[in-house]
Amino acid sequence: MKILLTGRNGQVGYELERSLQGLGTVVALERSRLDLADLDQLRAVIRAEQPQLIVNPAAYTAVDKAESEPQLAYRINAEAPALMAEEAKRLGAALVHYSTDYVFPGSEATARAEGDATGPLNVYGASKLAGEQAIAAAGIPHLIFRTSWVYGMRGKNFLLTMLRLAREREREELRIVDDQHGAPTWSRTIADSTALVLAQAQAGGPDWWRQHGGLYHLSSQGQTTWFGFTQAILEEAGIACRLQPITTADYPLPAPRPQYSVLSSAKLTRQLCQLPHWRAALRLCMSG
Repeated sequence: MKILLTGRNGQVGYELERSLQGLGTVVALERSRLDLADLDQLRAVIRAEQPQLIVNPAAYTAVDKAESEPQLAYRINAEAPALMAEEAKRLGAALVHYSTDYVFPGSEATARAEGDATGPLNVYGASKLAGEQAIAAAGIPHLIFRTSWVYGMRGKNFLLTMLRLAREREREELRIVDDQHGAPTWSRTIADSTALVLAQAQAGGPDWWRQHGGLYHLSSQGQTTWFGFTQAILEEAGIACRLQPITTADYPLPAPRPQYSVLSSAKLTRQLCQLPHWRAALRLCMSG
């Protein structure tokens, strides 16, 4: 099987290039060779490579910047996935795509299931939801994995930012938001879970996609706040730094965030694969 992987140098794309190796020939492309903002290039690459599977972790993820760049966010997060689905249909290929907890408003303190009503609070979340809807409407074999609070030991993410700030401001106090709830999810958890599911799909053939394709939540078990996540990060790193819990209102940003964006991954764990607790995954990530 030929697999076309976008976003090779991204957090999830980097891990996927490793995880997907046993499933076929992986053509992994970085942004310089496949820029999702360039739809003509995207179409040309898919037609040149003719993959049996497209895996798309690439996205516009600058949540605050998206408020002032909505057209770019929608092109990358909605129009590009729609084009991938269109080209996949033409090739008879399948598509794996990643979305976000930010498709939900986060107004209720209960874990969200796949069928729960969406209602994004910001441009980023709205653009990702539009991408989901375009893929689902295309009528192709597909998997959409919604995930949350993605981190890893490369790229730009909350984990690396907190480690840097704690080391730079060792004698200062870090003020961290403590009223937004979610589940930190290691990029390797996402990649390895994807590979496990795709191995089942490969064994099951077309019937598998008809029975199991669609939308899943792929997020670590448990939940915490950004403050709790920071405490755990510094504990694992052995860094002593004073932390001060604050509210969302104390740290205003251009894009509003959901207060409670915990995803229920019960459907995925019941049907396809198990997921670790966020704290256990963090320990594994930082021990490497």
